[in-house]
Amino acid sequence: MIEAYITNLGKYNEGKLKGEFLKFPTTTEEVQALLSRIGVDGVMYEEIFITDYATKIFGLGNCLGEYESINELNYLAELLDEMDANDIEKFEAAIACGEHSGSVEDLINLTQNLDCYEYIPHTSDHEELGRYALETFEGREVPDWMEDYFDYDSYGRDFDINVGGKFVDNGYAFDTQSPFQKVYNGRNDLPEEHKIFAYPKPEQSIQKAIANYTQMISEAPSTALSPEKTLSTATKTDR
Repeated sequence: MIEAYITNLGKYNEGKLKGEFLKFPTTTEEVQALLSRIGVDGVMYEEIFITDYATKIFGLGNCLGEYESINELNYLAELLDEMDANDIEKFEAAIACGEHSGSVEDLINLTQNLDCYEYIPHTSDHEELGRYALETFEGREVPDWMEDYFDYDSYGRDFDINVGGKFVDNGYAFDTQSPFQKVYNGRNDLPEEHKIFAYPKPEQSIQKAIANYTQMISEAPSTALSPEKTLSTATKTDR
């Protein structure tokens, strides 16, 4: 459901882009392996940030930031994985309405409150909205002989004004006014099975740190004076 491009912040500040996409939900072992590959060892390089997202859920990538918690992203992805197609559509519609999408915490709570929203698919204007609302919510059908006289467009506009909804991608969404329950209150509420972030094992980190240090030394310009330069400098000083 979610892929995030995890980037080594220290390397980035040195002018080098070291990163890879991580698919969520994931495991501690997969996180450790990726961090090891991009040089985040918990010793010389500890910090990461996210430079890009890839997801099939419309609008979700725009709600996620550079410094999101790996653990919270994993929890959100697991909850999204458990949804069926109808719930995913409703989730996308709520995001498009700008509801409860300002943080990963908001999005996690949104997955648990989809009953607070109604989504009408394949509805792009007030006429289509009026037809659906009359038949579905009012339980009425206009007789065939009245079809040419009934103003579905006006009915749809009135319905829109009353519920305060919004036309979204390929549909219409509105708040049902059901109470929104905040069931997740931040990282202290995170289930243990989703606390999957961990640096590579110490022995791997030390080996990686030594390799990085050796590379830095080999790439650094030499500041030591050669014997010839030392002699030349000494001669000039004597003069």
